[in-house]
Amino acid sequence: MEENINVVETKMPLIGDKAPEFKAVTTQGEINFPSDYKGSWVILFSHPADFTPVCTTEFMTFASMADEFKELNTELVGLSVDSLYAHIAWLRKIQELEWNGMKDVEVKFPLIEDIKMDVSNKYGMIQPGQSNTQAVRAVFVIDPEGIIRTILYYPLSTGRNFDEIKRIILALQKADADSVATPADWRPGDDVIVPTAGSCGVAKERMESQESDQYCLDWFMCFKKESK
Repeated sequence: MEENINVVETKMPLIGDKAPEFKAVTTQGEINFPSDYKGSWVILFSHPADFTPVCTTEFMTFASMADEFKELNTELVGLSVDSLYAHIAWLRKIQELEWNGMKDVEVKFPLIEDIKMDVSNKYGMIQPGQSNTQAVRAVFVIDPEGIIRTILYYPLSTGRNFDEIKRIILALQKADADSVATPADWRPGDDVIVPTAGSCGVAKERMESQESDQYCLDWFMCFKKESK
């Protein structure tokens, strides 16, 4: 007799997709995502488990940078497959720890309870090659319209680079505001890339242009100067 097995396939969201919607219980109350955050950038990130050392260093770092992200109109939302009570106990313990110059750290952003892995599966955070019971270290940057703009995935063993996560927010906001692109290792104040010429005439004009705030290395690669 053949056994019928129902397999639920979930398409992992991609850059440019609308962020999958969900309602969840968190350490800061119930949230409706992403509608509660319309008008703000959001960093939605997952971690494998509470009371683990790498995750603890990450939460201390995120909490210490929360005001910096707030200044960039960016909200933080964390997730793991642990219970709400485990979250609360762990966040209280974090306040008692001191690491890398950080102490008395209070995590004020919401941490989602996802015991049934509903949200984790919607966002492709459970990856069997790593673990069937823990979420990998995923980062989704979502813009004020609820569109996914950046996706980062880290293995369980590797802590995230938080300077890079902040740099991504700055770069996306710069690109949106000025209709430009940012080159490798771009930081605020560095020169930016203007859109590639769409015709021979524009390419020729750019190469011959004497505009003081622009320069071209070749017809396809032109920069705009930024004030430091």
